[in-house]
Amino acid sequence: MTVHPSAPQPHDDELPDVVRLARALIRIDTSNFGSRALPERPAADLVEAELASLGIDAPRYARAPGRTTLSARGRGRDPALPALLLHAHLDVVPADPAAWTHAPFAGDIDEGMLWGRGAVDMKDFAAMIVAVLRRLVGEGFQPDRDVVLAFFADEEAGSDLGSSWLVDEHPEVFAGVDTALGEGGGYSIDIAGGRAYFMNTGEKGVLTLELTARGTAGHGSLPAIDNPNLRIARAVTAVGGIEWPLVMTDTTAALLERLRELGGAGPDETPEQLAELAGPSAVRIRAGLRDVSNVTIISGGYKDNVVPETATATVDLRYIPGRADAAIAAVRDAVGGDIEVRAVQELPAFETPFTGRLVEELQAVIEEVDPGAVVLPHLVPGGTDNKALRRLGIDGYGFIPLRLPSGFPFPRMFHGVDERVPLESLVFGEDVLARLLRRA
Repeated sequence: MTVHPSAPQPHDDELPDVVRLARALIRIDTSNFGSRALPERPAADLVEAELASLGIDAPRYARAPGRTTLSARGRGRDPALPALLLHAHLDVVPADPAAWTHAPFAGDIDEGMLWGRGAVDMKDFAAMIVAVLRRLVGEGFQPDRDVVLAFFADEEAGSDLGSSWLVDEHPEVFAGVDTALGEGGGYSIDIAGGRAYFMNTGEKGVLTLELTARGTAGHGSLPAIDNPNLRIARAVTAVGGIEWPLVMTDTTAALLERLRELGGAGPDETPEQLAELAGPSAVRIRAGLRDVSNVTIISGGYKDNVVPETATATVDLRYIPGRADAAIAAVRDAVGGDIEVRAVQELPAFETPFTGRLVEELQAVIEEVDPGAVVLPHLVPGGTDNKALRRLGIDGYGFIPLRLPSGFPFPRMFHGVDERVPLESLVFGEDVLARLLRRA
C-alpha cells in the first residue's frame, strides 16, 4: 500500500533547477505499456517551454498522435567540427502504485531523494540537459562545436515511434553528429575504497522470439493426443535450462582487467568473482558475460473445456555482440524441431571503442570533480536509443553522471519498485554535464 511522506513537500523555488525539472517531468505520467502508451506530448510540452524561454527553437516530430519527439541544435563557433548529440527519452515503463512507498508519479522528495518512475530511467538526464542549458545560456556561453539535443518518444517499446523512425525519416536532425551521449552508465560504484564510474561503450542485442506449438484441438473431456500446451511447457522449460557459454568481448575483457587492478585481485579470480568487486552492480556485469534468455509470456487456450490448436510463448533473448545467429540456433536446438521459432523484433548489439574525444573529456571532468575516481567501459545488458543512431554512423555512449552514496542499490532502480535518486546526485550530474559542454 502506498505510504505518503508526513513531511510537507518543498516548493519549486526551494529546489535546485535540475531537481525542479526532474520532479516536474516525473509528475507527467508517460507510461509505455508496449501495446499502448500514454503520450509523451505533455512532457515534450514542458521541455519545449523551458527551451523556448531560453530562445531555443525545438521542432516537433511525431509518427503517431501524441508520441512527440523534440530536437534542437545549438550552434558552435566552428561549424567544421563534428557535432555532439545529447539525448534522453521521455517515456517510462509502467508502475503499480500499490507496490511503492511513494506514489510513482507524485515526484515526492523524502530522505534526501527524489522518488518516482523516471527518476533514474531517464527523466533525470532530460532534466540535467535542460538545467545545464539554462545555466550556460545565462552565462552567454557558446561551445566550439554544434550541440544537438533530442528528447525521444517510445524508447521503452523499441523506439519504432521514436529514435528509430526519426533516424530513417528525418536524418537531417543529426547532420554532422559523430558522437552521442545518452543513458545507461555514469553512476558511481565503490571498489576497494575507491570510486569508479561506468561508461557504457557497448550494448547487448535484443531478440524477441515467439515460440509456437501446434496440435490437435478437441474436447477437454477426452484424452488429448496432441496437446500444444504440453509442448509449449516443455519448450519453455528447455529455454530456461540453456547453459549459455562465457563470451569475453573487448569491452568486458577491459572492464574485468581494470576491476582486477583496482580491487587487487589475483590472476586466478574468475570473471564472476571479479564482477563481485562492483558490489550491487555485479549483476549487470555478469549479464554481459553470457547471452541471457528469459520466457516472459506464455499463452495457450481460450476455454476451460477445449484443448487448443496452438500455444505460444515469448522469449526475451539478450545476446553478446556477434552472437545473434548462434543464440537463435541455441534456442532452436533446445526447444526441438516441432516448435516454430520466429524473431518478431531485433535490436542489434554493438561495441564502441573506449577511446576518442568524448571519452577523454569525460575522464578529465570526473578527475576534476572526484579526484582519484576512474571511468570504466561497460557492456550494458539492455538497449538504448544509441542502437538506432548507429545506423547513421554515430558512436553512442551511455553516461548519466551520478555520484551515489556507498552501497546505494542503484541497479535495482531500473524498472524497479521505489525508483529514486539522491538530490545531491542530480546536482552533481548537472555540474559534470556543464563542465563537459564547456569543453565541447
